Amino acid sequence: MTRHTIRKHIFSMLFRVEFHDSSEISSQDGLYLDTIDNITDEERGYMEKRVSAIVELLPEIDKKLESVSEGWKLERMGKVELTILRLAVYELLYDDDIPANVAINEAVELAKVYGGDTSPAFVNGILAKLL
Repeated sequence: MTRHTIRKHIFSMLFRVEFHDSSEISSQDGLYLDTIDNITDEERGYMEKRVSAIVELLPEIDKKLESVSEGWKLERMGKVELTILRLAVYELLYDDDIPANVAINEAVELAKVYGGDTSPAFVNGILAKLL
């Protein structure tokens, strides 16, 4: 599985966080991962660890986003855009293995696929302020 595909799955798992109680996240992740064909144990473990790490850091990640989201409260952002931004902020600030330009480009690509017409520019603009 490519990193891009793994990132799309992580996005899908993180998106569910908005709609489930924190006590259900682990079981929801397991249910989601069970639907993926040909997933290796290594890929499954990587995705579970990544989502868990991001969820644990959400308060800190959200503070970073609030500090650069002039005129936008996180509660007003679309859930898709917020989820993409949270994933990208994690990759930018907490994952040394992913170059900043790759994290931003991947976030913009996710916004093109899952967001609205203005989502890619919005995501790019917010992330550019973090650098």
